[in-house]
Amino acid sequence: MPFDACMLYCITNEINNVAGGGRIEKIYQPERDEIILQMRTREGGRRLLINAGSNNPRISFTTTQKENPMQAPMFCMLLRKHLTGALLSSVEQIGFERVAKLTFETRDEMGFECKKYLIAEVMSKYSNLIFADESMKVIAALKTVDFTTSSLRQVLPGMRYELPPAQNKKNPLVTSKDEFCGLAASVEGNIKAYKFITTFYMGISTAVAREIVYEATGEFDSTLSGFNAQKIYACFNSVFDKIKSGCTTPSIVYDKQIPIEFSFLDLSHYGSSAEYKHFGSLSDALDSFYAERDKEQRIKQRASDIMKMLTNAESRLIKKIGSQEKELADCAKGEEYKKKGDLITSNIYLLRRGDKAVELIDYESWNEEASDFDRTIIELDERLSPAANAQRYFKLYNKSKNAKVELTKQIEIARKELEYIYSVFDALAKSETAMDLTEIRDELYRSGYASKMKGYAASKKAHKPTPSEFRSTNGYKILCGKNNFQNEYITHQIAEKSDYWFHAKNVAGSHVILITNGEEPPAEDFTDACEIAAYHSKAQGGQQIEVDYLLCKGVKKVPGAKPGFVVYHNNWSAYVTPTESKIQSMRIKK
Repeated sequence: MPFDACMLYCITNEINNVAGGGRIEKIYQPERDEIILQMRTREGGRRLLINAGSNNPRISFTTTQKENPMQAPMFCMLLRKHLTGALLSSVEQIGFERVAKLTFETRDEMGFECKKYLIAEVMSKYSNLIFADESMKVIAALKTVDFTTSSLRQVLPGMRYELPPAQNKKNPLVTSKDEFCGLAASVEGNIKAYKFITTFYMGISTAVAREIVYEATGEFDSTLSGFNAQKIYACFNSVFDKIKSGCTTPSIVYDKQIPIEFSFLDLSHYGSSAEYKHFGSLSDALDSFYAERDKEQRIKQRASDIMKMLTNAESRLIKKIGSQEKELADCAKGEEYKKKGDLITSNIYLLRRGDKAVELIDYESWNEEASDFDRTIIELDERLSPAANAQRYFKLYNKSKNAKVELTKQIEIARKELEYIYSVFDALAKSETAMDLTEIRDELYRSGYASKMKGYAASKKAHKPTPSEFRSTNGYKILCGKNNFQNEYITHQIAEKSDYWFHAKNVAGSHVILITNGEEPPAEDFTDACEIAAYHSKAQGGQQIEVDYLLCKGVKKVPGAKPGFVVYHNNWSAYVTPTESKIQSMRIKK
C-alpha cells in the first residue's frame, strides 16, 4: 500500500514517543532522495529515515545499514551545518495531509536559540524534503520546483513555504455520522463503497478503505446500494478511533512469502490464502517491507548502464552465433564442390569451352532402382576452360573447408563470451553495495568493454574485495564471491592448497571456498558449502542441484581467459537443495 496519511499520523506519534527531545548526532544521505538522521534518544541510538523518492516515500526509524557516498551531497552538508547537535522537539502532521513537519531546537550563526524545520512531503512522485527557517522561509529543498515545473506552487530558496494544493476532501478524523451518511445518500447507489471512502475522504489508501468495507459487509468490493451506511460508518469510525488512540497493529501481508501490503491494522480482507505477520512497531514493519525492495531498486538504478551494455552484448552475440551457425551449415556443400571438380577432371575430354552445363556419370553412386550409375548435372562458367571450371570447384571446396574450421573456432569463442556475459548478469543479481558494482565495472573495463560504458575509467586505486562470509555448522569460515573479480580473489589469493573449492556444475555462479585451516571438516560442513554454492548460482530455486568440489590446489586459472574462468579435474560432486532461511542463518553480517 502507499504510505497514506493514516500511516503518517500513526508514525508521527511513534516518533514523538521514542525520539521526542532526541539530539541529532550525524546526518547521512546514502541516496539522492533519502536522508538518515542518527540521533540519541531516551531509548538509545536511533536512525530516522526520510525517503522523498517517487517509488517508496516514507518516514520511519530504520536499522538497515546503507553504504554512504565518498562525498556527501550539498543538501546533506547543509543539514549537517544547521542541525548537527540540534534537538528534535516534535514531529507533527500538518492537517491530515501526507506532510510531516519536524521541528528542531538549535542555535543560529550568532549563537542565539532558534528553531529550524524539516518538512517531509511523502506524496509519491511529488515527494520532497524541504528545509526552512523559523519564519518558514525555504533555505533549501531536495527537489526545487520552479515555474517551468509547476504553475500552482513553487519551492525555491528564499520563498515562504506553502502547503501543496488542497484536494477538497473531508478530514476523516473530524467527520460525523450525519455527514458521512448524508454524503453516502447523495451519491449513486452502484458505486463501490471503498471508492466512496477514497473519493470523499482525504489520506485513506485503497487497502484501508477496503478493510473498512469488509469489516462492515463481509465483502471488500460491496456497493453502497443495499447496505446500511450507518454500519459502514461504525467500522469507519472504529478504525479512526484506533488511529487517534494509538492502538495500532503493525502488520505485513505476504503472498507466497512475497510482501504485498503493510498497514497499521490487520488487513483481513485478503482472506485465508494470504500470510500475515505482526511487528512490535510500525517502523519495524516498514523496515522489513522495504528492505529487499529498496535494495533491488537501488542496485537496478545504479547498474542501469551495465545492464544496458550487457543486454546489447547478449543480443549481438546471439545474433552473431546464429549467423555463423548458418554459414557453418552451408559449409556442408564443400564435399559436393569437390565431387563436381573430380567429375570434371575425370571427364575433361568431353567438355568444351563455352559449355553452360554438362551431365556426367557418377561412377561412385549406383542407383539400384534404375540398375545404373547416377548422373549429375554440373553448371559451368562458359567463359572458362574445362580445367579452369574444375579449379573453380576445387577452390570453393577449399574455401568451405577453411571456413568450417574458422567458423567452428569463432562460434566457440562467441559462446565463451556469451557465457561470460551471463556470469556478469549473475554477479549483478548478487550485488549488494555500490562497491560491488564498482568491481563489476572495473572487471568489464579490463575485459575490453570500456568503450561501451560512456565516460567510465577504471579505478587506479586498488581496493580490497569484500566477498560474502558464512559460518558453517561446526564453525568453519566459508567465503563466497559475488562477482568474477571476487571469485578470482578468493580462489587464487586467499585460498590455501588444503582448502576446498565449490561451484555449481555447468551454470554461472559464485566460487565458494571452505577454509579448513589444515583440518578435514566434517561432512555437514561440506554440505553447508555446497548449499551456499548452489544458492549463489543461476540454478537457485531448483531441486537437487549438482555441485562440484575439490581441493583448491586442483583449480587452475585459464591463461588469457575472462576473469573468473578456471579448469579443474578429479573433483567430487554432491546434490543439494538449498533453502534461503538456512543460507541467511549461516551468513556473517558486517
